[in-house]
Amino acid sequence: MTERKDPICRASMEILGRVTEDGPGNVFSRAAQMKPCPIGVGGNCCRLCNMGPCRIGEGKGQSSTGVCGETTETIVARNFARMVAAGTAAHSDHAREVVQALLATARGQASGLTIRDVARLRSLALELGLNKDEKDPLKLAELVGQCLLAEFGRQDGEIRFAGRAPERRQALWRTLGVIPRGIDREVVELLHRTHMGVDQDAAHLTRQSTRTALADGWGGSMIASQVQDVLFGAPHPVRSKVNLGVLSEDRVNVVIHGHEPLMPEVLVALACDPAWNEKAKAAGAQGINVVGICCTANELLMRRGLPVAGSFLQQELAISTGAVEVMVVDVQCVMQGLAGVAACHHTTLVTTSEKAHIPGALHRPFTPENAVSRAEEIVALAIENFKRRGEVYIPPHTLDLVARFTHESVRYTLGGTYRGSYRPLVDNIVNGRIKGICAVVGCTNPRLRAGEMHAQVVRELIANDVLVLSTGCAAINCAKEGLMVPEAASLAGPGLREVCEAVGIPPVLHFGSCVDNSRLLEAVCALVREGGLGDDLSELPVVGCAPEWVSEKVIAIGHYFVASGIPVGLGVSFPTLGSTGFTEHLGRGMEEELGAGWFYEPTAAGMAGRIIGIISQRRQRLGIEKGRERVLFDMEMRRKLDV
Repeated sequence: MTERKDPICRASMEILGRVTEDGPGNVFSRAAQMKPCPIGVGGNCCRLCNMGPCRIGEGKGQSSTGVCGETTETIVARNFARMVAAGTAAHSDHAREVVQALLATARGQASGLTIRDVARLRSLALELGLNKDEKDPLKLAELVGQCLLAEFGRQDGEIRFAGRAPERRQALWRTLGVIPRGIDREVVELLHRTHMGVDQDAAHLTRQSTRTALADGWGGSMIASQVQDVLFGAPHPVRSKVNLGVLSEDRVNVVIHGHEPLMPEVLVALACDPAWNEKAKAAGAQGINVVGICCTANELLMRRGLPVAGSFLQQELAISTGAVEVMVVDVQCVMQGLAGVAACHHTTLVTTSEKAHIPGALHRPFTPENAVSRAEEIVALAIENFKRRGEVYIPPHTLDLVARFTHESVRYTLGGTYRGSYRPLVDNIVNGRIKGICAVVGCTNPRLRAGEMHAQVVRELIANDVLVLSTGCAAINCAKEGLMVPEAASLAGPGLREVCEAVGIPPVLHFGSCVDNSRLLEAVCALVREGGLGDDLSELPVVGCAPEWVSEKVIAIGHYFVASGIPVGLGVSFPTLGSTGFTEHLGRGMEEELGAGWFYEPTAAGMAGRIIGIISQRRQRLGIEKGRERVLFDMEMRRKLDV
């Protein structure tokens, strides 16, 4: 058995210290017992047909081809492609659910849901070329919903939001033939190409991986974020709290976990109802407390300021406090081990998606039509469970965070209602106060001291004047380290600190859930539109990384960032190391083709150093490495200007 890699979070450590060895276990104990497969970790194991599975490699004594003759490069490229397809499918299926909820709301079929941001709806309708004269928000919402739903089944042409990318990037995509035609089409075609005996050219196959990933970032994920803003309101910065200490000793605790905010939005509204809180008081509690785990936490934090109980790795630990009456889960990142942990306590685990059942859990499927009645059933169950509580220990650890940044709220923060602009940010990148921007995204991994690599990388980046934007569980980890409050500017380098203190923002900005990585694309596109930093994303001093990645969704996210011109680094492991040639193609090959590539750095120091190095190289190409001095032009200098 390998050594258990405990998290750096104090609250998590305290709960782990109280868990008995004869219990059902948790993700940390299971990770210690289960070593990673030495073949699968590099991606060079093929199980796509019944002549195998074939394990091949590049070392001495290893087979150089599979039974069918496929090479290591082909196998690794296929496995990478399937990760992209699965990640894209996960985000895009989430988006489809949200669009269908918008349509149900527009048609009066959704209980508890409404159009909260009519201005965003009208802006979206205008962008999509729909009837701008339609006055009825519900009729306009139906038009928008129908238009966006068609993006999934589109067979030809180009997905609409690809038009948000800089013109030069769109031209490159067209030259390479990688602009997505339709979201579902690209996923299906990629899976077909990876079937035994189809596409056997690794580079050619990766073109379709690129097209599919773009269907995620500029399609499914972007659709999800936009429509959720329409339904639940566009986010604006707010203070909230994070870590297991947000659970309450004297209130009914409902934990929502997963990725789709539809049911949780209705449930949170119900939990704020005085009548239901009176029912909780009748059961001996002081009221109802709803908190989040993982990306549902980020979604509800973005719009309601809901406290965050923890990241992906804290889902079992939350139940182990003995204070959770009900945990409500939908899709993605939900551990099957939850059922065993819940069985040891008074907690009821409730699944709400028809796509995801868990043995031992109570299944109560959600639809927009039954949203209110289903939420009432769950809250009533939680109140009843409060009476059955046993021993409770809630670690007394919480931290403040400032969340809910979007590219629109950044613009507002930099200039207010009438002078909102990205110009101050561009100017401070040019003058060197801010060296560049890094998107730190993805999961948190039990193979490491969970959260440590995020903390070390981010602290090093901000100390070197790199502004950090973060989403998903990476954002939750940063918040737990106290890096998402304005006071954290004291940890930043002198330039970044000056900007943060002047504007009143943290050096690490919370940008939402994993589908909200599309907001990061919008933000960097706004930098290009502002001018002064080139005319393509591949010129910007911007890098992405997922230091503790776990999910296939991260591969899809990373690949659409790379395809958009932004380099991306992974920690923990890299899924293609089984083939040196294909790994080089994802790095140098993609750099030559798309202006950005993948890289792998297993240590925090290596990751931070690589990111700072890439930012420095891009600044040099732009001619701003030392910052441009302001020059006052005289008349002779003006005459020489080529305009």
